[in-house]
Amino acid sequence: MKQRVFVTRKIPDEGLRRITEKFDTTVWDSEEPPSIQEIVQNAEDCDGLVTLLSDPIGPDVINKLPKLRVIAQYAVGYDNIDVPLATKRKIAVTNTPGVLTETTADLTWALLMAASRRIAEADRYIRDKKWDVAWGPELLLGTDIFGATLGIVGMGRIGQSVARRASGFNMKILYYSRTRNESIENELDVKHVDLHTLLRESDIVTLHIPLNSETHHLISKAEFELMKEDSILVNTSRGKVVDERALYNALKEGHIGSAGLDVFQEEPISKDSPLLDLHNIVISPHIGSASKNTRAIMSRMCAENLIAALDGNMPPNIVNPEVL
Repeated sequence: MKQRVFVTRKIPDEGLRRITEKFDTTVWDSEEPPSIQEIVQNAEDCDGLVTLLSDPIGPDVINKLPKLRVIAQYAVGYDNIDVPLATKRKIAVTNTPGVLTETTADLTWALLMAASRRIAEADRYIRDKKWDVAWGPELLLGTDIFGATLGIVGMGRIGQSVARRASGFNMKILYYSRTRNESIENELDVKHVDLHTLLRESDIVTLHIPLNSETHHLISKAEFELMKEDSILVNTSRGKVVDERALYNALKEGHIGSAGLDVFQEEPISKDSPLLDLHNIVISPHIGSASKNTRAIMSRMCAENLIAALDGNMPPNIVNPEVL
């Protein structure tokens, strides 16, 4: 008898085909994510579970799936999963790291440049039929990127890729991380500083850190007050790293100049969010890894992790190897 797997959303065929060929597979057929109850109902007899960041895999799910052996996350982050509980239950948790590094760094730069040069505002300006004068000396003035100071919070894979792109813009690069990365310092002449120094001196601050108890609301009211009045904040890491109420006030009151966000405290962002009323913010719907090639590779990695775990082997990308 084939082992059973529940996939909480259709993933690209490159990986999904391998899963459906090997296992008795149920795929959630809606764009809307399943509820906790619906995950449990569909996975109650399953050996494997393929999940997304938007799926809350906590005690309400894990404790009700007695046969579950692996949770294969289709993402690099896994803060939606209760890993300690999964480990206690001898359930392997896997993810898809590395492959989305360059793609997310690309989007970081897209948001950085769009916020700096007010691209979203300019687009709306034309579409709203407000462009009546061919050229204006003070029309939609932005800020320069070339030669500016870039502050990178978190010097992991994505932070390093963002720094490498910044070197082509002749930027002064500062970074804050719990541990120094002397390799990247020697490669790119970047400087390790404390967080407050980075916030005070940077023209652009970009966040590339995981979400945990130490980073929750790492950037809040006090941090915004340290930043330059025309500075830019970019976040492609996790929404809850930034206190959104403090961000709204900082943007509205002019403590900072603008922001570029791909992630939010609640996803999807509430249609009533006051952030949506601001003109000095560029937003995208959590598409950091959304290139066709990257998502296809993530799908293959997810399938390989799932298959390895259910075959009794060590998955290539396991978060809690102690279970095996």
